[in-house]
Amino acid sequence: MEPTGKDKKEQSGWGPTVWANLTAVRDKSPLIQCITNFVSMDLVANTLLSAGASPAMLHSVEEIPDFTPQVGALYVNVGTLSADWLPAMKTAARLASQLGKPWVLDPVAAGASGFRLKACLELVALRPTVIRGNASEIIALSDASVGPTKGVDSSHESMDAMEAAKCLAEASGSIVAVSGAVDIITDGKTVVGVHNGVPMLQRITATGCSVTALIAAFVAVDPLHALEATASALSIFGIAGEMGMDIAKGPASLRIHMIDSLYSLDQAVVLSRVNIAGFS
Repeated sequence: MEPTGKDKKEQSGWGPTVWANLTAVRDKSPLIQCITNFVSMDLVANTLLSAGASPAMLHSVEEIPDFTPQVGALYVNVGTLSADWLPAMKTAARLASQLGKPWVLDPVAAGASGFRLKACLELVALRPTVIRGNASEIIALSDASVGPTKGVDSSHESMDAMEAAKCLAEASGSIVAVSGAVDIITDGKTVVGVHNGVPMLQRITATGCSVTALIAAFVAVDPLHALEATASALSIFGIAGEMGMDIAKGPASLRIHMIDSLYSLDQAVVLSRVNIAGFS
């Protein structure tokens, strides 16, 4: 489903919203509790810091009752899931929901095993504000059945998961974002696509984890407009990737230049590069 002519004309109207959300993150520096996987911790923390947010890598279940009430948002990523970590994830998510704080779920490789799928479904039942995954992960959650996946990579394109994303959003009450060549964001009815980004980001581990953490920071500063905040975060991350790619020689240098670009984004660049459009 392609954006209509009217939708294409309206995409430029997203620029001020995206810039306002980035400015709010920089001004408020929201504290983001990250219960994320070992592979992603470094890039997640540096992404949040470069955007102006404050990361806290805290996953001890004993600390959650004292710490989670203080955060702007919670980010839960199941990439290196274990039975030891799951109680902390569920405790933090439950507490965030009870306190009315936004929280974001990254259901990494949700369909890879029965244990992983069950854990993800238990977390979805705790009503995340946003669920962000690749197409295969979103389809697995929507179908609520174990199917073959390709590790943390996706064997589907984001467009393949549009209907699954809409169904999952309606069933869970969450905003659902599907990463891909075009990032799809939906609340079950409205659907928008973010067209920013570069293919080489897929060659850098933890970029998906990092953009989900960035979504948590954006939702923290605009929790009442979670769909717009989610689209804004995905666009900003994609723009930083585009700028980094202009001078990168490969994945390693892209990682460095992307972080630098995220830190240095200004209003003129954001307004000129935002590429978000609705779907009819």
